Amino acid sequence: MAEPATSTAGTRPPRGSLGEVALLFFKLGCIAFGGPAAHIAMMRDEVVRRRRWVSDAEFLDLLGATNLIPGPNSTEMAIHLGYWRAGWPGLVVGGGLFILPAMLLVLALAWAYVRFGTTPQVVWLLYGIKPVIIAVVVQALWGLLKTAVKTPLLAIVGLVVLGLYLAGLNEIVLLFGAGGFVMLVENARRWRPGQLAAVAGLLPLGSAAVPGLAEVAATAAVPFSLGTLFFTFLKIGAVLYGSGYVLLAFLRNDFVERLGWLTNQELLDAVAIGQFTPGPVFTTATFIGYVTGGVAGAVVATIGIFLPGFVFVAAVNPLVPRLRRSPWMSGLLDGVNVAALGLMAGVTWELGRAALVDGLTVGVALVAAVLLIRFAVNSAWLVIGGGAVGLAAQLLVR
Repeated sequence: MAEPATSTAGTRPPRGSLGEVALLFFKLGCIAFGGPAAHIAMMRDEVVRRRRWVSDAEFLDLLGATNLIPGPNSTEMAIHLGYWRAGWPGLVVGGGLFILPAMLLVLALAWAYVRFGTTPQVVWLLYGIKPVIIAVVVQALWGLLKTAVKTPLLAIVGLVVLGLYLAGLNEIVLLFGAGGFVMLVENARRWRPGQLAAVAGLLPLGSAAVPGLAEVAATAAVPFSLGTLFFTFLKIGAVLYGSGYVLLAFLRNDFVERLGWLTNQELLDAVAIGQFTPGPVFTTATFIGYVTGGVAGAVVATIGIFLPGFVFVAAVNPLVPRLRRSPWMSGLLDGVNVAALGLMAGVTWELGRAALVDGLTVGVALVAAVLLIRFAVNSAWLVIGGGAVGLAAQLLVR
């Protein structure tokens, strides 16, 4: 087993092999159902509990760093962890192999969609997998909370974020608002007028990407080109904060309203494919790329939307230890970390209401929780088992 991590992420040379990074993130790319919260929970299970590549504190700091930059959080966590474990090759391989399985599966589904006009149904498979995902996320939340909630202030901030998220407040506003609030409170003794004004000016940046989402451009269709496809997805990947619902707003604005390349129904089908396949939801871009431009379009769209995340992580990763050493930025990270867990808890509540629909699903979730917490069973086996239960249930109701 790998030696336990003892220092801050990014402060020591890589101490793992590229092969182990490749195997782990390819496996996670194949079985990581359930969205970013579930993906991050599975990563924690693998790299903190099982392999001990990083400590919970280091994992939380990397998670906080992903929340400070645009792009898909779980994919950026894979890139961070690959970079930390195996250097620059690990950055590319970890992120790339986490994306690849979902990209190939979405590509196959897009081919079926274009040829037959329908998408294959996986309702029963997800029926069994979703309860397992709930258990995985709850187990991860419990472990991370003990590290993130270091003071009563952070506990209160986390609960407030959870309540406001469930009340409908934008998650980006909550992340940056919580980070800014904790930074100011933890550094109250260091306040100077100039610093406080500068910080106050920075706080709205967290929500700056939100107001423009509903803007509608020209309605006339634009002739298709791979260049336009690439740069449209590059723009989305470079500026998008938030959930799949925010992604939907961007995609509709660009591909339905501005370019006229998709209908509303095709867009909804694309988002549905991204939701029920494993791996990052951003592989919705693969589907849109194939529908509009074939295999070349799928590859170009996928590279375009994920490329900014690799660049952002490469730029931010070396700065994480410096952020933690700064009292001001350490407070910001503390607030963002606990807010991220509040958001994960809110997402888990919403997913739980949708996933635990009868006695069987509740039973699957409870059994998975016991196996995770008491016996430390690998979450990959539990996901496979949950899928098998779902398929067996389908046979019983026929």
